[in-house]
Amino acid sequence: MPSDSAAPVVGARAELTALARDGRDWAAPLRHLPAGVSPRAAAVLILFGVLDDVQSAHAAQDAAVSRDLDVLLLERATTLRAHPGQVAFPGGRLDPADAGPIAAALREAEEETGLDPAGVEVLGALPPVPLEFSGHLVTPVLGWWRHPSPVRVVDDAESAAVFRAPVADLLDARNRGVTVIEREGQTWRGPAFEVQGHLVWGFTAMVIDALFDRLGWTEPWDLGAQTRRIPLPI
Repeated sequence: MPSDSAAPVVGARAELTALARDGRDWAAPLRHLPAGVSPRAAAVLILFGVLDDVQSAHAAQDAAVSRDLDVLLLERATTLRAHPGQVAFPGGRLDPADAGPIAAALREAEEETGLDPAGVEVLGALPPVPLEFSGHLVTPVLGWWRHPSPVRVVDDAESAAVFRAPVADLLDARNRGVTVIEREGQTWRGPAFEVQGHLVWGFTAMVIDALFDRLGWTEPWDLGAQTRRIPLPI
């Protein structure tokens, strides 16, 4: 039986499609690569879909998205040299054989999560976003899971977990806060999300935060959430 929130889910797909076709610089608030850095091309798949049996328990009746809407995430292995243990979208560098960022995002997602790319409807690619820490220029590819397939950790050396996070839980102000990094006399603050026992922070959290703002999905924060400092994993 279709969910009673089917209409908001359809609306979310339409809003994502419109954003993919917009072409404007949606990520202007994000950081820029330092001068002189030659960026390396990468792509990530931001895959939304509907999974009824893990609905959010927090979505209000007038929420911008359905309790059924989720997004695919993974937790990187702690043994990786780059961004160990961080939650991320499936993705990686473009290979010479890739036909472009969309092909790379789908290939990486299949390699990392075992999904069937044939079930993914590509809504479009967003303008690239700089990843300052590693010098990548990352193209986010928006996707809709037309025919969901099982996902799992394919390689323990690459990923510690693969999961579908309810978007309503990411939007819930009770699950939000900030992370703070203090290094060499400088302080860096960024958005953070707690979902299904995972902490989403860093580049992925910045992308999620900017994306939800651009879509008009972000729910108001109270002062406590805006100042709540979430400690980073050791």
